[in-house]
Amino acid sequence: MSYRGMLADERRELIELLRGLTEQEWETPSLCAGWRVRDVVAHLLTDTLGPMAYATAIAKNRGSVDRVNGALAESFAALPTAQLVDKFDREGGRLSKYSPRLALSDLMVHQQDIRRPLGRPRTIPADRLIAVLSYPDPFAFPGKRTRGLRFVATDVGWSWGDGPEVRGPGEAIALAVVGRTVVLDELTGGGVPELRRRCV
Repeated sequence: MSYRGMLADERRELIELLRGLTEQEWETPSLCAGWRVRDVVAHLLTDTLGPMAYATAIAKNRGSVDRVNGALAESFAALPTAQLVDKFDREGGRLSKYSPRLALSDLMVHQQDIRRPLGRPRTIPADRLIAVLSYPDPFAFPGKRTRGLRFVATDVGWSWGDGPEVRGPGEAIALAVVGRTVVLDELTGGGVPELRRRCV
């Protein structure tokens, strides 16, 4: 399946999940530090902004990516829940249009940021999981966590790198390399202590 097809399926699964959440679940802390489920969805909506609006946000926040993300997520998070989901459902953003591979990596991780704290597990299709393992979101700086280590997924046919080994479920590896420490206990191998050190 193409990246666009995988991205469309990933979006559909997330939208289905979001439409079934209670208001209490929308306020649950996600795996993104300081962000509720509502804030993660609001963050995903920042991709719907035009270039001028995004440039204005960058200028207002003095070029800090973290501050820009926080400010934009906060503005969208004020929307009513139903409107948040409808907007996400209707409006594909620039990233989805011009870089579906990157959008898929970002969306899959954020969907797990939501699902894990809510206790809403899923089985990620192997082709989607391998796509994200092979191209983690570069804006999360995976290289600083992965260099000099070998990663082996135990549930799909994927491995990468050289050095002390890190083994485990593909989803846990995909989250670990972008800094989600909650999955580290699910991984084994001689490279895990170094990966843990890099994730702190």
